[in-house]
Amino acid sequence: MKYLLAPIVAWTICQVAKVTLTSMRQHRLNLRVLAETGGMPSSHSAIVAGLATAIGKYAGVTSPQFAIALIFSFVVMYDAAGLRRAAGRQAAVLNRLVEDLVHMRGVQEPVLRELLGHTPFEVLVGAGIGIGVGLLL
Repeated sequence: MKYLLAPIVAWTICQVAKVTLTSMRQHRLNLRVLAETGGMPSSHSAIVAGLATAIGKYAGVTSPQFAIALIFSFVVMYDAAGLRRAAGRQAAVLNRLVEDLVHMRGVQEPVLRELLGHTPFEVLVGAGIGIGVGLLL
């Protein structure tokens, strides 16, 4: 349980922060952000950073478990800020092209989700929350 507490608490903090920030920005309670990807802060980054920190704290930073968790964290955070963000940008371009086709030829296509990834800052904040929680608990 000591390895799971930090990532779960870090994830919870990020999800509460995400709902709070989005709801304040939209001037209404928005719980849908809990089921969406992207947004501030990155709960994916918080959960993997919290796990790596807890493993480093309890098993040691020279343990194989820490090495695995650290590399896993980097992969998840790179994916959140890199690949998924790029896919979101491509979705935005495709949505504009489809919108043009609708106006020109009446072609109807479903709108693609554009917010798939995180900015590097959102990933950094999520990782900071995960590391902080991992060190405090």
